[in-house]
Amino acid sequence: MPPVPAPSQPSPEDLLSIIRVQTEIARLGLDLDAVMALAVRACMELSGADGAAVEIAEGPLMIYKAAAGSASAQVGLSVNAEHSLSGLCVQTGVPLWCDDAESDPRVDIDACRRVGLRSMAVVPLRHDTETVGVLKVLSLQPAAFGSRQIEILKLMADLLAASMYFAARCGKDALFHRATHDLLTGLANRSLFIDRLRNALLQADREGNQTGVLMVDMDELKKINDRYGHRIGDIAIREFASRLLGGARRSDTVARLGGDEFGVVLSPTASSDGLRASTDRLIRQVQGPLVVDGRQIDLGASFGAALYPNDATDIEALLEKADQAMYVTKRERKSQAAH
Repeated sequence: MPPVPAPSQPSPEDLLSIIRVQTEIARLGLDLDAVMALAVRACMELSGADGAAVEIAEGPLMIYKAAAGSASAQVGLSVNAEHSLSGLCVQTGVPLWCDDAESDPRVDIDACRRVGLRSMAVVPLRHDTETVGVLKVLSLQPAAFGSRQIEILKLMADLLAASMYFAARCGKDALFHRATHDLLTGLANRSLFIDRLRNALLQADREGNQTGVLMVDMDELKKINDRYGHRIGDIAIREFASRLLGGARRSDTVARLGGDEFGVVLSPTASSDGLRASTDRLIRQVQGPLVVDGRQIDLGASFGAALYPNDATDIEALLEKADQAMYVTKRERKSQAAH
């Protein structure tokens, strides 16, 4: 590990910028996504980094919850804490840095090379004695961070830690729930859906299992809204979500991805026959009339399924496969209805 840089105080301009960030965090209140996004942008700008991220410790994994700059594409990524500088930072509870990823045995060199990362610094996010995650900056150049940047990171981490603490407690706190769940239905949102799917694929690899994913398109939501109004439309969405959740297993993740689009992670899935049986069960579960204010609304949906690793070996391709299957089903159902 490189020697500890001599203590150096941030400049008055740095401190004024941090005070402005603190004021903005207070204004944002419980909007955890916005707080984390603000923090990583501010860290990147104040430290002169190419990218910045907030990673939260969840069991053996470090989860990217917010990112900016060259790290933006990493949101939702899960990495093994044992093989990362961030995981070591959580374990030790002290700031760590890497001057050159090419020669530092503590980092995942393949992961660093994929994003062109050469140097980084991480500081712990702490509340009392508990470390809940890290605040990280990274650079495409070696030896980009010195004592000034590390002191800035520590000040920013102090601002973030109190807000982040409740979000990191087993996923049960209201802050975490707001950041990871759909407000209308209470289902997982897209961010948590991708997290859970990524973790399910990693688990499938470790255990030699398979994982199924479903893309679900609720029938005729626009027509319901146009005919009966959005209040009835929201009731229909909540009822549909409740039925979908009621047909899933405790180990599955049901999410509302936006509008009339839902997703389900079926983990584990024993085989293609098991995936088909689960899909058929959920189709039966969501179908049927809903009566609201004396009006009958027929609920239903088009489902598309894909199986990992049989149909695809990465998240994007797996979701695309399920999405394509859903649209095929949707066209077939419309064709049948027309006849």
